[in-house]
Amino acid sequence: MKAFAALLFGRRARLRWIHLILGGALAMPYVLVGEVFVGPVTGSQHVFEQFPLQLLSFAVGLPLAAVTSLFPLTRPLEAGAVRWLCGVDAGLLVYGPARTRAAKGRTAAWFTLHLGFGGIIAGMSLAVPPFAAVLIALPAVAGLRDTRLGLPEVLDHTWALALAPVAGAGCLVALAGCAAASGALLAHWAPRLLGPAPEDRLAAAEARAADLAVRNRLARELHDSVGHALSAVILQAGAARRVLDTDPEFAREALAAIEDTTRRTVGELDAVLGVLRDGDAPGTGPAPTLAADLEGLLRRVRAGGLRVTAAVETDPAALPPVLSREAYRIVQEGLSNALKHAGDGVRVTLRITVAGGHLEIAVENPFTPNPVHRPGGGHGLRGIADRARLLGGTAEAGQREADGTWRVQVRLPMKGPA
Repeated sequence: MKAFAALLFGRRARLRWIHLILGGALAMPYVLVGEVFVGPVTGSQHVFEQFPLQLLSFAVGLPLAAVTSLFPLTRPLEAGAVRWLCGVDAGLLVYGPARTRAAKGRTAAWFTLHLGFGGIIAGMSLAVPPFAAVLIALPAVAGLRDTRLGLPEVLDHTWALALAPVAGAGCLVALAGCAAASGALLAHWAPRLLGPAPEDRLAAAEARAADLAVRNRLARELHDSVGHALSAVILQAGAARRVLDTDPEFAREALAAIEDTTRRTVGELDAVLGVLRDGDAPGTGPAPTLAADLEGLLRRVRAGGLRVTAAVETDPAALPPVLSREAYRIVQEGLSNALKHAGDGVRVTLRITVAGGHLEIAVENPFTPNPVHRPGGGHGLRGIADRARLLGGTAEAGQREADGTWRVQVRLPMKGPA
């Protein structure tokens, strides 16, 4: 019983009732315009006093309401009212003006339904409560029985008079039920008529995909630049601490490499943050490339204790700019993985060559059976695969069965999608 009462008279039902009454108030001007047409056609000068003619005026006014719903602010205003009064999720509605023909048609259908249901419920809300109050008070107030008030003669019987309060309460419950049902129907139809069309959903999905692509690109840049720099700095600082007393010269080289690594990383971080702020990075240097920055990268990782043997069998300066930039990041991440998982003092082999119209990059290092687990790590190989896929290439990583070494192999087409 409590749930039934909440369904008819709860806060949500009351707000939807208000929404319907507002629809009835909006319908009144259209009904008055309908009376202007109905009066001359039917030859009646008192349309408002005849219920059938009132209904006819209401029916004539609804098409006029559908035409005026083409006003641009109709959908935003109706969507706002539906959100706050009908309890429809904001994400299911569109708050901008209807642009396409289909959207305008759905808005017109919604506005007609709102005013149609609202006019009926508003009329019932004006007529039923006074009638119900008379029925409830009829047995106790003799004056009401004497004035009659247009009540049916059946109420002269004793049994009908006794049941009059029950009938009055039933009228109020029926009114609340009609209002709750009408409000629920409008709330159900609102997302379909005021919500996004399939083309709107497609545009939103495309915008979301573009946003995720930008986020993923920035995440890769941050991971490859900052992650590599931190891994290199940790190993360089550890190597410098261990040989500070026995090999001061190597310690000085490691500290110089730490300074150079952090300076370059700050510049790359500024460039990425510039993209986040303004969509570009004014005043920052260009992104590192294989042609201009490979030697510096090798020098820094060697200063951290990694013994890198590099075989570059092509001219990096002859590579396309996009390919050179992405190849640098792939080499950087491959060496960073070796730094993190193999440790210092390990021999790493880097080979860069061009074969069959593809740039081939291979990074090999001894496989560590029990690498140190890093919480939140494991994104490096995924980033390499993403970069290779975006360029139309392939990336493979795993342990070689022949000698047990860990190998990262990447093939990038010399001409492909950027």
